[in-house]
Amino acid sequence: MSYTFQFRDVFAQRDAILDGLVVTLELSAVTITLGFVLGTLAAVVLVYGRPWARRIMRMYIEVIRNTPLIVQLFLIFFGLPGIGIRLDVMTASVLALTINLTAYTAEIVRAGFESVPKSQLEAGVSLGLTGPQIFRHVVLLPAIKAVYPSLTSQFVLLMLATSIVSQISAADLFHAGSIIQSRTFRDFEVYTVISLLYLSLTLLMRGGFSLLYHLLFRRP
Repeated sequence: MSYTFQFRDVFAQRDAILDGLVVTLELSAVTITLGFVLGTLAAVVLVYGRPWARRIMRMYIEVIRNTPLIVQLFLIFFGLPGIGIRLDVMTASVLALTINLTAYTAEIVRAGFESVPKSQLEAGVSLGLTGPQIFRHVVLLPAIKAVYPSLTSQFVLLMLATSIVSQISAADLFHAGSIIQSRTFRDFEVYTVISLLYLSLTLLMRGGFSLLYHLLFRRP
């Protein structure tokens, strides 16, 4: 084996890598926030909504969970212009990722809602709590606590899935790596660095979510 590793050419492009890293973090933060809020609202509809609303929400979730994310992204970015709706790269990326994450989050949170014993709801009523108070303290917080590991794992998977937006030329971390590879032809070195950065982001996110769990759910 005569291959000579040369990471110097890759590190010389560190500014481009850092710019891509920032875009990946921004996409992840915005999408996770929107996906969690909208997914929780969707879960409320699934559990407490009217029958017709539950059917519509169930149909949406089944469609999204049973089609590839890249198809959803292409449909939004390349398909919508066909009916007169044009979105820039970042808007299309956020929209596609949010729509996808919302469906998965809704199913996870729904399972959390349904795990809350009815006896706890009855106890809340007997204590004189209002409907919003019961939902917040008796349903929402225990439900999120119950599904927190699954929920945060989905958020980490979403961060990794942001790499797919490079297919529509969004300037994320993977796209930056592809540009550097085309300039340096150091395929192994470039994608090794990119892989290590994604691995680092994953570990940091898992550590951050673990700390958040202790702050939210293990307070004295």
